[in-house]
Amino acid sequence: MQIYGLDFTSAPSLKKPITCAKCRLAGGALHLEAITALESFPAFEDFLAQPGSWVAGLDFPFGQPRKLVENLVWPETWAGYVSLLSVGGRTGSPTTGLTRSEFDNLLRDYRAARPKGDKQHLRRTDKLAGSRSPMMMSGVPVGKMFFEGAPRLLASSASILPCNPQDDPRVLLEAYPRLIARRWIGDAGYKTEDRRRQTLDKQYARAGILRGLRSPEAAEYYGFTIHFAPWTETFIDDGSGDWLDALLCAVQAAWAYSQPAGNYSIPASCDPLEGWIVDPLLFT
Repeated sequence: MQIYGLDFTSAPSLKKPITCAKCRLAGGALHLEAITALESFPAFEDFLAQPGSWVAGLDFPFGQPRKLVENLVWPETWAGYVSLLSVGGRTGSPTTGLTRSEFDNLLRDYRAARPKGDKQHLRRTDKLAGSRSPMMMSGVPVGKMFFEGAPRLLASSASILPCNPQDDPRVLLEAYPRLIARRWIGDAGYKTEDRRRQTLDKQYARAGILRGLRSPEAAEYYGFTIHFAPWTETFIDDGSGDWLDALLCAVQAAWAYSQPAGNYSIPASCDPLEGWIVDPLLFT
C-alpha cells in the first residue's frame, strides 16, 4: 500500500513548503521512497487529487471542538460547518463564506465573551494526545492550518476518517508526530523554525527519535519495521523537523491502515464532527 505523511503549513512557499514523505508498506516493512516539497496550495490540491489507492496522514486538526460548533450554532456535521469556510484559490471554492481574517475575528470575539479558563476548547482527541486547541490562530497556529486544510480535504472527495467517510480508495487521516517523538525522547524539544535555537540538543533529540524508529521495540509496537537509511543525515540536519515530522505522520498512517479490525484504529466512540488523531496511544 502507498502511504504518505505530510507535514502541513498554513502558508506553503519555496522557503516553507508542505513536506511530503512517500512510503510503501509491504511485507511487514515501511520503506521511505521519496520526500517532496509542495510549495503552494495548488500543489497540495494536486496531491489530494492523484488517483489510486493510498493512505495519507496529515499533521493538522481536521475538525473543531463540538462545544465551539454548538455554541456558534454551526451545522452539526463536519462537512456542513467546513463548507462555511471560503478558501481563496481552491478549486471549487465557494464565492461566499468566512475568509481567514473573518474566521480569526470570529474566534477572537468568541474567546473575549467566554469566562477565564473556558476560551480555547479542546477536542476529546486533543485531551488524550496533549495537542493544541484547533481554535489557536497565533503562536502554534493550528487554527490557520485547519482553516486552510479542512476545506481542501472536503473538496478532494477523498475519504476523510472519521469526519467524512466516502467510498473512495484515497484515505486521509489526522496525524500528530509529537506522539511518536514523546515515546523516544519524552518532552524534549527536537525542532524549531528559529535558526538561532536550532541547537545541538535538538539535533541529538532527532537522532534519538531515529534510533527509536529503527529499534526492535518500534517494530513490535507498530507491527512493521521502518526503513529510511538514505535520509538519516538529512533528518538529523533539518532543524525545522519538517522532514522528520513527515516521516512520523507516515508511520502513524501506516499503523492505522494495518489494524486488523479495518477501522484505521479509530474507536467507535469518537465524535466524527471533531475528528481523531491516529496513534497506538489513542486507540482505546
